[in-house]
Amino acid sequence: MRGAKWALPVLGVCLLGRMAAGQATVTVEYTNQNIQPSHWVLVVHPDGSGQFDSDASDAEGAGGATIHLGAVHRDLQLSQGFADRVFTVARERKLFNFKCDSGMKVAFQGIKRFSYSGPEGTGNCAYNYSKDSTIENLGDSVIAVATTIEAGERLKRLQQHDRLGLDHEMEELVVTAHQGQAIELSVIRDVLERIVADDQLLERVRRKARLLLGDAR
Repeated sequence: MRGAKWALPVLGVCLLGRMAAGQATVTVEYTNQNIQPSHWVLVVHPDGSGQFDSDASDAEGAGGATIHLGAVHRDLQLSQGFADRVFTVARERKLFNFKCDSGMKVAFQGIKRFSYSGPEGTGNCAYNYSKDSTIENLGDSVIAVATTIEAGERLKRLQQHDRLGLDHEMEELVVTAHQGQAIELSVIRDVLERIVADDQLLERVRRKARLLLGDAR
């Protein structure tokens, strides 16, 4: 699987360290060759700390110009409420140690793999579509976190190289966040703050960034 060569050794070290300390870890891996990035891994710990790693991908700026985004490797701090939800679902669903894929012939939505490792044991399950609404909803939420992180990476590149494209990207993020498809905006607080402080940008771009910062609690 593309991306696995770098992801698994790094995550393995992190997971072993957390397990040695007796701390639980939930890992979510997403793969979909039809979109960019096609592969990412999100690790979540009970206190909301975690890591995100994704393959390199491209972003289209104004005028159709393509901006190449490098692979993303970063630590992050999620809200306690989000972390609590992740671990509550894991424990309610047998540490993900069950068949969570529906087996139904439905449109391909990407493979989501949830894995749990901690004092209670280990487990994992993978699915394209699950009839378990709790698993489906959690998968959607984790994808929404990844959407926020990737949007933050695009904003950083566009601020440097394509300010017209930044205007469009910011508008897209405002809409996506309003629809609940980009959540945990606090993970890109630093990016939004830099945009607000950049007086060389269009005021409407800075205004949208301030709006998003208001939701980044």
